[in-house]
Amino acid sequence: MTVLVDTSALYALLDRTDAAHSAAREIFARLAKDHAELITHSYAIVEVFALTQRRLGHEAVRRLALELMPVIEVIWVERELHERAVSALLAAASGVSLVDRVSFELMRDRGIDEAFALDGDFEAAGFRVLA
Repeated sequence: MTVLVDTSALYALLDRTDAAHSAAREIFARLAKDHAELITHSYAIVEVFALTQRRLGHEAVRRLALELMPVIEVIWVERELHERAVSALLAAASGVSLVDRVSFELMRDRGIDEAFALDGDFEAAGFRVLA
C-alpha cells in the first residue's frame, strides 16, 4: 500500500498542541505497522519545513528532518508535474493550494488513492483520507 503524506499530517505529528496530534500519531503508527510505502513531494517538504520552523522552532525542524523524513520517500517535482498542477489551479476557482494540486496530480500519476491528510481537499478531489 502506498500513501501520500500531506503537510497537514506531518505538521500534526510535530505539534503536540494540534487538535489532530493524537489521531495523527495513531495513523502514523498504523502505517508503520502495516509497512506502508509513504511518499510526499518536494513542494510539501518546503511547505512543512517553513511552517514548522515559523510556528514550532528549530527543535521541531530537527525532529522533522531526523525522525519523520527518513521514512518518507520524497518525489522531486519536475517541470511537467508543476505545469499540470498550475493549470489545474488556474482552471479551478477554489482555495485549493498549488501544493495540494501537485499532490493530486502525483497521486493520479502513480495510482495512489489514499492520503494521510487532515484537510478536506483530498476527499473533495476524490481520494480516500486515512482516519
